[in-house]
Amino acid sequence: MAAQDFNFLLATDSYKITHYKQYPPNVSKIYSYFECRQKKGSQFNEVVFFGLQYLLKKYLTGPVVTEDKIQEAKLFYQMHFKQAVFDEEGWRKVLEKHNGRLPIRIKAVPEGKIIPRGNVLFTVENTDQDFYWLTNYIETMLVQMWYPITVATVSREFKKILAKHLKATSGSVEGLELKLHDFGYRGVSSQESAALGGAAHLVNFCGTDTIAGVLMAQRYYGCPMAGFSIPAAEHSTIISWGKNKEKEAFERILDQFLSGPVSVVSDSYDIFNACKHIWGDELKERVMERSEDSCLVIRPDSGDPAETLIEVIKILGECFGYSLNSVGYKVLPSYLRIIQGDGIDLSSVDQILANLSDEGWSAENVLFGCGSSLLQKLNRDTLSCAFKCSYVETNGKGMDVCKQPVTDPSKGSKRGRLSLRRNSDGFLETIERGAGKPEEDLLVTVFENGSLLQDYSLDEIRKNALLQDDEPNPNLYNHERELLHNHIISSIH
Repeated sequence: MAAQDFNFLLATDSYKITHYKQYPPNVSKIYSYFECRQKKGSQFNEVVFFGLQYLLKKYLTGPVVTEDKIQEAKLFYQMHFKQAVFDEEGWRKVLEKHNGRLPIRIKAVPEGKIIPRGNVLFTVENTDQDFYWLTNYIETMLVQMWYPITVATVSREFKKILAKHLKATSGSVEGLELKLHDFGYRGVSSQESAALGGAAHLVNFCGTDTIAGVLMAQRYYGCPMAGFSIPAAEHSTIISWGKNKEKEAFERILDQFLSGPVSVVSDSYDIFNACKHIWGDELKERVMERSEDSCLVIRPDSGDPAETLIEVIKILGECFGYSLNSVGYKVLPSYLRIIQGDGIDLSSVDQILANLSDEGWSAENVLFGCGSSLLQKLNRDTLSCAFKCSYVETNGKGMDVCKQPVTDPSKGSKRGRLSLRRNSDGFLETIERGAGKPEEDLLVTVFENGSLLQDYSLDEIRKNALLQDDEPNPNLYNHERELLHNHIISSIH
């Protein structure tokens, strides 16, 4: 049930308050849809659908209209517009006729599904002809779906790059779900952004320090523990010892975390000196005492990431040695790994891994952390997300409608009732003008008249979002595996 202290009547763009006065007389149905438009030259050709269930549960389910909320909205809009434009009668009718529940139907693709851009992702329509104005009233909230969809999509693009290099340099994609750790909590604009974005990343990976995302997956997607982390150092825990005691700072961390992996940021002064003389000499025996399940993860955090990482891995290879894997690439001892969390985006990850491969090193040696490029450096235009009306009924007659701006044909919209199907060639396509066959429609009714009709688990969503070439461990997402954290080789920032 939606939060009781949230006033849904105030959760829209101001101008929408006036739209009930603008529709044609005798209109009884407004039907709209959401898509990520196709765009030439975009690096993203497909999207991961995720996040609608959270919005429905938190804001739209159950009785969301009360007399107190009507009065609050009436007062606010009178002051806001300096005239009486609020539809008090309409909202009271929702309260009296539907007990404050929204007479709306939403059909959507299952969460986690991978959909080519340019296809319908969900549709919205009123179920009571008196409330045609509700369909686009909730556009403002529903279009905020752009954020979790975009984060889940970007995260999965990281996964594709990591899988490509891991497969090429190790012969498998084992450990792929641990290769990208969410460092983005502090870099987003709000707690809710952290929750939505953090959970969207967890559709594809298991490593995170964004606790808000883990909690959202727990509370809204039925996953007891969706993400994992390990003990790790930050610069304050190193430099507080003083510049001449960096070795003692490192040793203290090894002493405190004898079992399980631990990550140590090592660039407070000189990353190359730290790797060669402290880790690779003074503390070498201490490092070699550790096992694969309690490995040391060294974290560079400055400089050109590609150049720094190459130099660091070369130094560690000279100090600790390496072996060759089944496809002939160099691998550090299992007790030692590297995580790069500075300067990471889709382009730099691909370049770093290509450089490592060119130098003969396997992608097995490194993990990545990503913050703002994962959760913040994106917007609604990243995937060209849009919500448009495509069908109306007036005086009992239906009419397919669309927009066709001469100044930008790419902003043309779809017509009529829509369905999503897989065609005879196996490709997904949107069928317009109500011509689709109901038995072929992949859109599922998820919300109707204030009730949630589908409740997806994160496990289901993760399966929907798997890469085609994934080699999933069937136990990877088993929430009862108490020792899974021992295999997480990642870091906090």
